[in-house]
Amino acid sequence: MSSEAFKADVAAQTPSLTRYALALTRDRDLAEDLVQDTLARALSREHLWHGGSMRAWLFTILTNLDRNRRRSLAIRPGTDEFDERQFGTPPDDPLTRRAIERGVAALPAEQREVLLLVALEGLSYREVAEVQDVPIGTVMSRLSRARAALRVALEAGPQAQLRRVK
Repeated sequence: MSSEAFKADVAAQTPSLTRYALALTRDRDLAEDLVQDTLARALSREHLWHGGSMRAWLFTILTNLDRNRRRSLAIRPGTDEFDERQFGTPPDDPLTRRAIERGVAALPAEQREVLLLVALEGLSYREVAEVQDVPIGTVMSRLSRARAALRVALEAGPQAQLRRVK
């Protein structure tokens, strides 16, 4: 593959990378920085890509950069609302939408990443296994646990967050 074709393939993945970064960080500026760092790293390390799924390789880079960012800050991502324009049509009921957002935000990082890569980005289990550098069975169990946790959160029903006033 020529260098120009490689650059074009990398650039073609920018919208998907941005959508995934937004879902991970829930902060537009941080997501854009993360995508820019991902693209810069991919282009500077073109010699390390030896074929296979370009998309999975780029998502691996982005995921690792986000993990490093969170590790260095020693915090979990915030629980701000998703940017609905990036994620398609939200549920009509704002309480249901908020319950889904809270359920996803409450998931452990590994489960949240798997859920977002499969449900939001449409990656196959094999591609997610490559991105996370885990066996495919681990991907399946993380996804199953994430879905079960979301199901429990949604069965509890959407509830408005009320403050106690004395």
